[in-house]
Amino acid sequence: MEVATVLMRTDGFRDLDRFAQQVLGTAARPAVMPMDAWRDGDEFVVELDLPGIDPGSLDLDLERNVLTVRAERPDVDSGRQMIAAERPRGVFSRQLFLGETLDTEQVRADYTDGVLRVRIPVADKAKPRKITIDHTGQQHQLTSA
Repeated sequence: MEVATVLMRTDGFRDLDRFAQQVLGTAARPAVMPMDAWRDGDEFVVELDLPGIDPGSLDLDLERNVLTVRAERPDVDSGRQMIAAERPRGVFSRQLFLGETLDTEQVRADYTDGVLRVRIPVADKAKPRKITIDHTGQQHQLTSA
């Protein structure tokens, strides 16, 4: 009996497109919490767009290395006769998986002008450092010619 082997190839463009759809959404299904993330010196910064969210409804939880962001935009008053209702409503949640190189004990967050900014310092153990080199045996002097 012959065994068939299936070779699976990774298509980087398809994977990138799938990731972009998850993060940015599509025209038919927009993302609820668009996000930017970057490194700024010795910390990582994440910004999430949450316009019109009551700051009291924002909730950040950190369990192990997973940061969960929750927010709520209440339903429209049922007495309103809506002409257009394009803004998503309800409870939104997004999880960020933080690497081991981040100091999760020092996470800071602020919410200003509809943008939630989370700052996560790089852990001391992940920062570049100089290593002392011990010299044993004979010492050699280098001279330039």
